[in-house]
Amino acid sequence: MHDWKDNMERFFGQSFWDDFESTLKPNFPQVNILRKDYEILCVFNIPGINHIKQVDCQIKDYSLFIKGQINLNVKGYEVVQEEIIQGSFERTVELPCKVRQDKISARYEHGLVWLKLYKDVHKDERGRSINIQQGKK
Repeated sequence: MHDWKDNMERFFGQSFWDDFESTLKPNFPQVNILRKDYEILCVFNIPGINHIKQVDCQIKDYSLFIKGQINLNVKGYEVVQEEIIQGSFERTVELPCKVRQDKISARYEHGLVWLKLYKDVHKDERGRSINIQQGKK
């Protein structure tokens, strides 16, 4: 398999695979988004975090942005097969609705980040005055 990939890189250039990376690369971290009434529950699968400070999570309008770093810290070995994702990651997830910024709870447990959000049901009901001018016939 490696010989085939090396031949493709020699023929098309090293940047050949860059165009396919987003298609071939799995979404990470994986996420489940659930909702009920006024709550949104996002569950991210992020194994290998030693300190939750390695993960940064931000919310803006309808988007949830998460990034972090996973290090397995195995030294002195040559990688033969690598399926466990490690290194830096980041992902933006679109939420089903706008959420409140002031009411958020999150915890990290057994490799999962549990993020509870609440729908923003407040609407700007202030009206805007429209100046109607008298027209001529």
